[in-house]
Amino acid sequence: MMSTRQISRNKGGDGVKQSRRDILKLGAITIAGAVIPLSAFELLTPEALASTKKHGAGKRWGFVVNATKCVGCGMCVKACKTENEVPFDVNVSRTWVERYVQLKDGEVIIDSPKEARNGFIKNDPQGRQVKEEDIAKGFFVPKLCNQCEKPSCVQVCPVGATYRTEDGVVLVDRTWCIGCAYCVQNCPYGARFIHPDPKVNVAEKCTFCYHRITKGLNSACSDACAFGARKIGDINDPESEVHKLITNNRVMVLKPEYGNEPMVFYIGLDHIVR
Repeated sequence: MMSTRQISRNKGGDGVKQSRRDILKLGAITIAGAVIPLSAFELLTPEALASTKKHGAGKRWGFVVNATKCVGCGMCVKACKTENEVPFDVNVSRTWVERYVQLKDGEVIIDSPKEARNGFIKNDPQGRQVKEEDIAKGFFVPKLCNQCEKPSCVQVCPVGATYRTEDGVVLVDRTWCIGCAYCVQNCPYGARFIHPDPKVNVAEKCTFCYHRITKGLNSACSDACAFGARKIGDINDPESEVHKLITNNRVMVLKPEYGNEPMVFYIGLDHIVR
């Protein structure tokens, strides 16, 4: 069964390389995040951050996405597919970027053509020809596995193939995975999919590039982002960049109502993000 992300995504719309200024020409579009209702997200204070510390004084990997810096260029998606050997032309990806366009009548249009691996070049969310004068605001939101502290995907795996490491990254043991897709259906973030090669037939997802970060390298998507919208590091380390970003900015997590305790923190999101 396909995830909600796979079903709702617009499959068309290839893009080309563009400048930040060109990408943001979506009519009356502004970078979102100036006003964020307190009810929309779980806003984390420094005191709340302290409660996210797990595993004693050990390392806990976390991720910060600055939505005000994302331009929807798709370079992160390209880098992820290449690094993790996810076939480039299939419409699944370990990370993706969504475009949010809110019309003046309140309607919100969300799309991610081909996971945004080719960027966004037209003002045509979901293939619709939207008039610039009808747009209230628009922005881009990178998404990926949230490496939850209480991952529902781990809870439902019948064979124990999905597990969480001591430093907080959720992985899939391919030798155990039977491709049942229970984890795909139970991820509230639409971050999982079944590998497109039927001969492989295992669950796939973002791993924070665990094979890289455990060697002192950045994740592939972070390295590929020219605008610094994606940062990864140890949230338990007061000297790490992600710790400082979380403690010095108004951050929020997606879908806190599910109780998964996600470890991907967002700066500058708008209340219309789902």
